[in-house]
Amino acid sequence: MSKKFNITVNGTTYEVEVEEVGTGSVAAAPAAPVAPKAAPAAPRAAAKPAAPKAAAPAGAGAVTAPMPGTINDVKVKEGDTVKRGDVLLILEAMKMENEIKSPQDGTVQAVHVSKGSSVNTGDGLVTVG
Repeated sequence: MSKKFNITVNGTTYEVEVEEVGTGSVAAAPAAPVAPKAAPAAPRAAAKPAAPKAAAPAGAGAVTAPMPGTINDVKVKEGDTVKRGDVLLILEAMKMENEIKSPQDGTVQAVHVSKGSSVNTGDGLVTVG
């Protein structure tokens, strides 16, 4: 199944076709310039990383993966006390190491991943309460 998108870069609109290939990765067809008047520009969406979602229990915060990748290091264990902004783990994505930080002060309730784990966007990593 493929989907078509209009993407505008530096004032030039491109029509891009994206096809799902089964393993969660996507392959993009070659981009072809499109006359700006031929295709309306796609609505501008706020492009920001997924914020950690608050879990149902009062005071608990589920820290989720903002992008797919591999866990390079887990810096905390269950029962550790953390402050907002403390590094919980290192997520490697696109050959870059990303520090995943605590969204709040609290105690690590659970660690849902281990070193070497592969994660997808939105997967639970750590619960801080």
